[in-house]
Amino acid sequence: MKKTPTTTPHDALFKTFLKYPATARDFIEIHLPPTLRALCDLATLELQPTSFIEENLRAYYSDVLWSMKTSEGEGYIYVVIEHQSRPDVHMSFRLMRYAIAAMQSHLDAGHTRLPLVVPMLFYHGVDTPYPFSLCWLDEFDNPLLARQLYLSAFPLVDITVIPDEEIMQHRRIALLELIQKHIRQRDLLGLVDNLATLLVTGSANDSQLKALFNYLLIQHGHKPRFGRFMRKLAQQVPEHKESTMNIVEKIRRAGERKGLRKGMERGHEKGLAEGRREEAQRIAHSMLADGLPRELIVRITGLSEEDINSLTH
Repeated sequence: MKKTPTTTPHDALFKTFLKYPATARDFIEIHLPPTLRALCDLATLELQPTSFIEENLRAYYSDVLWSMKTSEGEGYIYVVIEHQSRPDVHMSFRLMRYAIAAMQSHLDAGHTRLPLVVPMLFYHGVDTPYPFSLCWLDEFDNPLLARQLYLSAFPLVDITVIPDEEIMQHRRIALLELIQKHIRQRDLLGLVDNLATLLVTGSANDSQLKALFNYLLIQHGHKPRFGRFMRKLAQQVPEHKESTMNIVEKIRRAGERKGLRKGMERGHEKGLAEGRREEAQRIAHSMLADGLPRELIVRITGLSEEDINSLTH
């Protein structure tokens, strides 16, 4: 059940005061930590809309968001001031979500660098002092591990710099890594031996292999040496010969249709453009029936994705 937005008298009074620049300036000057306050150019203080807040958070927020430029050149600092009359054990995480949303809104406005967003909590509840930590990392069962994860660079798997010899040792993920590392090469013939080795090990299931061969067909099916690549692969991996040769046959048929389309375009006069389009649609319909990937059909027929989609309705 969704929580509906509610406005308490506390919220209303808080917003009425903090929406005025002079009041907000005094609040920031008095309460913002000195190291952060020194970065703020308070003369540029500007009230920001909070419409970017996620729909499922809107029922909970009563914040005021101010932006200002930094005192050290280009850059922005946002101060989100949240009002709370009752303590919330997850308040630090909620403030973090506000901060991330404000950063995204800043990027959406055309800026290229993230702004500093300083969440501040204004509290006047019955429980005193405020009983919960306002460091969101303390909400984890293991705050130390959370700090190690979120205060350092995230793990990166950059297969462009991993040697093929090392990728070959990556068990069930090796096939995916090898193909996607080299998929932009003009010619895949140099990969046949390694691919055959991985296919022989049976490290991929039928669904994965079907997706792999379709991916290869989409990305390389229009290239002149792809048929040779698939035939060579079929020779080295007989157990997958049927799948690979089916692709070779699809390529052959597609090539015939492409030649027919080119001849048709050369043979018709300018005034028969609609006829050429109808023929392209007929070819596309036949290719769909053969199970060729749509991306490849678009490349071969010259039709748009919308045209192809209309053939299936």
